[in-house]
Amino acid sequence: MDALLAFAAALVAARLAAELVQRRRARPQPGLLAWAAALGAFSVAAAAVAWGTAAGWDDHSFRVYYLFGGLLAAALLGAGSLLRVGAAWIAPLALVYAGLATGVVLAEPLTTPVSGAAVPDAQDHLALVPVRVIALVANTAGTLAAAGVAVATLRRRPLGNALVLGGIAAAALGSALTGLGVAESSALLLAAVALLYAGVVARR
Repeated sequence: MDALLAFAAALVAARLAAELVQRRRARPQPGLLAWAAALGAFSVAAAAVAWGTAAGWDDHSFRVYYLFGGLLAAALLGAGSLLRVGAAWIAPLALVYAGLATGVVLAEPLTTPVSGAAVPDAQDHLALVPVRVIALVANTAGTLAAAGVAVATLRRRPLGNALVLGGIAAAALGSALTGLGVAESSALLLAAVALLYAGVVARR
């Protein structure tokens, strides 16, 4: 059941990411591709959880999960928010960061092999420097950027930004509850991606 719920979260996130890409093609808007990439990262991370839960975690599934869920999703979300308010300088920086994060996760040796059915804790398998520090900084910066833009423009888009803030809160809570169970974190991820998508496409 846990694996199925995580897989459902992956499918929903992928579908909503595709919807944002289609919207970007129909009517170009700043930040939509970055937001689509963020939802795509959530999708891949959820798929890795489903994989690890069903077949048992290994080094490969953990690296995929940590790259897309730990380093990319929140950072891309923040980049998309900044692009939506005209901060075009963030686009090349986000691309450079994504490449750097991918290289670091692939190259970083694990301190202990990954195994078991529970979602692995990064501190048990990765050194603090550099990869966990990068993840901490990227997640904090991305979350603060997305939330800050939503709050700053709340009067302009009250419904949409309220939904975005709800999605950010659900994603943060889901990340915090990862150690308590796959079902809880997957359900919160489902709520998060649905709220984030609704917030982006809301007209006001």
